[in-house]
Amino acid sequence: MDPLLRALGTTVLILVISAAGSLVLGVLITVARVSPIPVLRGAAWAYVQVFVNVPLLALLLLAVFALPDAGLLMPLTTTVIVVLTVYEAAYVAEAVRSGINTVASGQVEAARALGLRLSQTLRHVVVPQAVRAVVQPLGNVMIALLMNTALAATVGVVELTSATNKVNLVAAQPIPIFTAAGLTYMALALAIGLAAGRIEKKVAIHR
Repeated sequence: MDPLLRALGTTVLILVISAAGSLVLGVLITVARVSPIPVLRGAAWAYVQVFVNVPLLALLLLAVFALPDAGLLMPLTTTVIVVLTVYEAAYVAEAVRSGINTVASGQVEAARALGLRLSQTLRHVVVPQAVRAVVQPLGNVMIALLMNTALAATVGVVELTSATNKVNLVAAQPIPIFTAAGLTYMALALAIGLAAGRIEKKVAIHR
């Protein structure tokens, strides 16, 4: 069981770091998309379109094989975390952008009347409310991220799926072994969903 526990720890590590990174990067991309600067808006739009429409597996394989050729050497786990972060950030950005549409225009006008700059309005008024309005969709993005961590096995990272397969090659009992792995993923997904639900209730905007 030790290899499986270590692999589970790797899965959780990838999940936590990638989740934090994608949330931060996704919010920054959203800010760029609503920016009055055309270059920033265009770059943010292009970013989202690229990562939403390119398969994650293709990005992982490209990063693992192309980055070393470009002189950028990183451990496999770090490479996976970076790829998952930039990939899921596009989905976070789309979720937060939908939340921005729920912020009343009157609040933006009031912020301007108080003398707040655009950056201050976004930071103190718009983005906080947008994020609070899309907690559950963001939770769904994090669940998708959890499931996507299994693709790390394809590039040699020993996470839960990879370790489960290796244990099965020795024990030759696929039904109980893979069922246990599936239940583990389900438990983690339920934990994320429950956490998102609790956070949503706690920060809900009552109108």
